[in-house]
Amino acid sequence: MSTGLGLIFIGVAISFILGIKFLSSPRTARVGNLLAAAGMLVAILATIPMLRGINTPPIPHGQNLNYWLIGIGILLGLIGGAIGAYTVKMTAMPQMVAMFNGLGGGAAALVGILEYLTRYHAGLKITVPLAAAAFFPVTIGSISLSGSMIAFGKLQGYLERPVTYKGQHVVNGLILAVIVALWVYLLGFKDSAAMAWVLLAVALVFGVLMVLPIGGADMPVVISLLNSFTGLAVAADGFVINNISMVVAGTLVGSSGTLLTLLMCKAMNRPITNVLFGAFGKVSEKAAAEAGTKTVRPIQPDETALILANAKQVVIVPGYGMAVAQAQHEVRELVENLIARGVEIQFAIHPVAGRMPGHMNVLLAEANVPYDFLKEMDEVNPNMDMVDVCLVIGANDVVNPAAKEDPSSPIYGMPIIEAYRARTVIVMKRSMATGFAGIDNSLFYKDNTRMLFGDAKATLKEVIAQLKSL
Repeated sequence: MSTGLGLIFIGVAISFILGIKFLSSPRTARVGNLLAAAGMLVAILATIPMLRGINTPPIPHGQNLNYWLIGIGILLGLIGGAIGAYTVKMTAMPQMVAMFNGLGGGAAALVGILEYLTRYHAGLKITVPLAAAAFFPVTIGSISLSGSMIAFGKLQGYLERPVTYKGQHVVNGLILAVIVALWVYLLGFKDSAAMAWVLLAVALVFGVLMVLPIGGADMPVVISLLNSFTGLAVAADGFVINNISMVVAGTLVGSSGTLLTLLMCKAMNRPITNVLFGAFGKVSEKAAAEAGTKTVRPIQPDETALILANAKQVVIVPGYGMAVAQAQHEVRELVENLIARGVEIQFAIHPVAGRMPGHMNVLLAEANVPYDFLKEMDEVNPNMDMVDVCLVIGANDVVNPAAKEDPSSPIYGMPIIEAYRARTVIVMKRSMATGFAGIDNSLFYKDNTRMLFGDAKATLKEVIAQLKSL
């Protein structure tokens, strides 16, 4: 690699690091995204001239290199990404993230196996470190691909409940043992193109079986974990093809994804092993039956408007229901009307609200809700006793008091937004259906809770109209 290219790749690495840094704040997230994207474009353009010389001698990759085909591939990728960014609704953004992440893992797996097969069919000696570097992305890239596709299906509603069966852990353990055995065979005994393809196929199966038993409530954690898998696979590919930008980008994605996964597990007070092997999210038929015998206290939009108008401090807790109804713009209008009346407003954002990390922040930023209004759970909970009204919009599990009051609950110990401590709680929901955790929410039956049923967007419009008429 020339000095010039080395300097370019150092600049690319800096753009990736700064991009991730800027993504830590809603104020700078847009700049960070553009900066990282620009760095990736530079990395691609700088890599193309290297293709003819990569790993030569001894392998003449550039003999049949088709730059037109490379250009068409880049163009199709740009068009596909742009169409996805502009047409996919915010409610479907987690699905798109899962799909894109899976495609990245699949691409990393293909790079690894094709590099191995190129050397194998050329009759060249394949060292153990090189083979390991190739099989690592083949394994975890394939797991990321198939696992992400299952996550997509769960988020899209095709696989609404965890798929469990007797002895599933034994089966998964046996498949994992097969993967280990294939590694030992390929690294320690004999090079084999057929066994390399078998490794890829078995890893794909393992990815499917690993994610199938995991409930929808844990999909944010799963997506983050699989994202880290893809990043590490890309980093390993960078070693295989001697591309430093891939090593840097993959390592950043892998490390940040791993850290985010652990932080979300901490936010739910559950170890990662429980997420992966606990089959959390199974709907309890007993809980559903018991819920039908409890009493709720409905409220109407005009009553809601009156209570909000007379409040001094209001905390709004957004959830996935707000995203489904696309009600973020109505929420902003409600906030503007309340502020004009002198009401103090805060948004309480739970780390795992929605279906992906930062989902609520992105929705509210899209509606131009001031960043200063968005508060983390730990900032809001200590003062919840002083809050006049806590307005819960489409949130469920993240405000469930069972996490603190019911030791038998599967979410017991999970940190929640303590909405139940507010003087009045108004919960906006379409129905009494359970959240993705599949358990009943005792908040709905508290003496200080009122249930405002209906589509969040339409109902908020009614509340705003009533508020303006007061």
